[in-house]
Amino acid sequence: MGILFGPGGNSQSFYDEGHKSSVDAPGWIRRLGLGAYEYQCVRGVNIGEATAARLGEEAARQGIVLSIHAPYYINFAATDPGLLAKTKKHLLDSLRAARWMGATRVVFHPGSAGPDRGAALERAKEAVAQVIDQAADENLDDIILAPETLGKLSYLGLLDEVLELCTLSPHMLPTVDFGHIHALTQGALTDRAAYAAVLDRVVERLGEDRTRRMHMHFSPVEFTAAGERKHWSIKDGYGPDFRPLAEELAERGYAPILICESNGTQAEDAVTYQQRYLETIRAKP
Repeated sequence: MGILFGPGGNSQSFYDEGHKSSVDAPGWIRRLGLGAYEYQCVRGVNIGEATAARLGEEAARQGIVLSIHAPYYINFAATDPGLLAKTKKHLLDSLRAARWMGATRVVFHPGSAGPDRGAALERAKEAVAQVIDQAADENLDDIILAPETLGKLSYLGLLDEVLELCTLSPHMLPTVDFGHIHALTQGALTDRAAYAAVLDRVVERLGEDRTRRMHMHFSPVEFTAAGERKHWSIKDGYGPDFRPLAEELAERGYAPILICESNGTQAEDAVTYQQRYLETIRAKP
């Protein structure tokens, strides 16, 4: 199929069935027919090496590709030296945990935009470059760093800002969150042309190869004039619509990892997105 679909974190149904540990997640996800899992370190990298190794062994056994979402506390645009040092540590700790479990990608939020977006982006580029250097010193540089597009103007995370960060290393990939882009553009992702414009911009900045294997997030998102308000489930009726993106990805033959971050139904909604993609493939002449 090329594209790998999976959840970001664990659905409520995972816990309702009695599971307590994410070590059980790869087998549970595989039984749903999915192929990817994004382990959530958003409240800090609290997983130990032994547990991470068990998770990685189970993922390998089940054929599940792992990624990690780094802590929310990251702010690479920070001017406070102490906060910046903590930010770097959070991302490096995420890379170390990724190594323990065999995760191939680490998703992270770039930081706050502040009153001067340009200056904030330059600070972020300098700080991320320092992490890249330290990761190389620790032989962690084969793990892909994947900055994420965000859904509010108060954060660094516009598509072009994320793509600029990715120019720091040919090994970096963008995490294009289409729900966030939809929110930030006040609902602009309504047809194939709108999705194609996003993908074309990534190709323009990073090339076809990195675009075809980029990291993606897709979830229904409620938004206000300020941007993203809340993630929901497909059943709640919020956009964006996945079908035009499915058609565009199928036409281009892209093979991203696509992670669903729906609210409590992320695995079930990932199954729905996968089914819609397969329907698109089957409908192609």
